[in-house]
Amino acid sequence: MTQAIRTIIVDDEELARRGIELRLAPHPDVVIVQQCANGREALEAIAQEKPDLMFLDIQMPGLSGFEVLARLPQESMPLVIFVTAYDRYALDAFEAQAIDYLLKPINDVRFVQALDRVRGYWQQRNALHQQEQLMKLLATTQGTGSVDEQTLRELLHTDRGPHYPQILPIRDDAGTVRVDVNKIDWIDAAGDYMCVHADGRTYVLRETMKSLEAVLDPKLFQRVHRSTIVNVSRVRRLRPHTNGEYFLTLEDGQEIKLSRSYRDRVDQLIGRGGLNKT
Repeated sequence: MTQAIRTIIVDDEELARRGIELRLAPHPDVVIVQQCANGREALEAIAQEKPDLMFLDIQMPGLSGFEVLARLPQESMPLVIFVTAYDRYALDAFEAQAIDYLLKPINDVRFVQALDRVRGYWQQRNALHQQEQLMKLLATTQGTGSVDEQTLRELLHTDRGPHYPQILPIRDDAGTVRVDVNKIDWIDAAGDYMCVHADGRTYVLRETMKSLEAVLDPKLFQRVHRSTIVNVSRVRRLRPHTNGEYFLTLEDGQEIKLSRSYRDRVDQLIGRGGLNKT
């Protein structure tokens, strides 16, 4: 039987802790051993429980997330997922130095992506490397938990390609469906929802087009309309329409319009698999 990833949640907001708890419920390989409302409780919990993983809020009264890490012996350092409301630039730095980060309010797809990263480290027993990276990050922080911008710029040279999830979690009335990303044919917007078409079925996901674009591999998925994303491996024919528009024919016969605003995608689509342009 696979050993569970023992986890603590550290956040001064009860609703934030509850949100992470609920999102972990469908993942039996991740077990919560303690929840902490501040940095002092976190230090006590780590000493007592010796967790494998910690969801750590950065901005907390008393001890900040950085200050919690600074007080931990390196041998006691768990894998860390930052939970933060920091701006994008700082998030890039955290991403280069930590397992992952979650931006409040937490996005369900990003949450599963972060867990997938944790599992990757866990399987490879690569925690030592992550501890060294955290030590590097801590060396750039100041007493209040702020980060020296110039030093972060120097750290950002780390060559680490983006990681895209292989599973898209979609909630329905019966629970959570895990959709294999590679089996998605196309996605279209319907108001505040996204319709994900995969394996002959349609799943409804409460996300934005922008958030889905951020987590889908652009080598596989391309925006072809303001409200449509297609899996380029499913496109079999491009048919010119009017005013620079095209119709794309997918493997299942579905036709999708490529608007003239996305005409730059035509050459990309033709170059990926010898498509017919008729």
